[in-house]
Amino acid sequence: MFATTALLTLTLAGAGAGPAVDNPYFPLPVGRQWVYREGKQRDVVTVTDRTKRIANGVEARVVHDVVTHKGVPAEVTDDYYAQDARGNVWYLGEATTEYEHGKPVSTEGSFEAGVDGAQAGIVMPAHPKVGMRYRQELYKGHAEDKAKIVSLNERVKVPLKRYRHTLMTLETNRLEPDVLEAKFYARGVGVVLAVGMSGDIDREELLRVRG
Repeated sequence: MFATTALLTLTLAGAGAGPAVDNPYFPLPVGRQWVYREGKQRDVVTVTDRTKRIANGVEARVVHDVVTHKGVPAEVTDDYYAQDARGNVWYLGEATTEYEHGKPVSTEGSFEAGVDGAQAGIVMPAHPKVGMRYRQELYKGHAEDKAKIVSLNERVKVPLKRYRHTLMTLETNRLEPDVLEAKFYARGVGVVLAVGMSGDIDREELLRVRG
């Protein structure tokens, strides 16, 4: 179990957090790219060489995420991550735009830690253990995801390959109480599979990794 929100925020600010992220279950080397498939959608996630000074004072790595449907943009996002000296990977916000018919229609869900009460959250602990629960993001009324680690030894098959000993989380969102998602993380790779367990029953699976 992690400590309170206030203590987490203090820990991040004082723990030498920066944009170099090498947590085994969530590595973000510059230039790395993951390609996922979810039905007719394709999701391309790229670690850029850009950083962003977040309002709470932390320098974060910018990860560019483009979701397309039949080649047309559906959502384009810049996500902000940092890793503290202990190896915890923090999620510090996102700038996201949703599209309809190729035209931007909404930026709902965008937030930045330290702005308008938004706070950073953990996306991957330094030393994950079964039973750990953690807040991934907190911007009340906009972004309120939480996760629980339920296994460190799952087998997963996706188009790229088979993975053993993957870390499995169950993720919830207070704003969508009927939605439950399972995610599987492989060491040295990151997310290899995300499966909707209730609500939207979708399956996003890893096609390839570059870089």
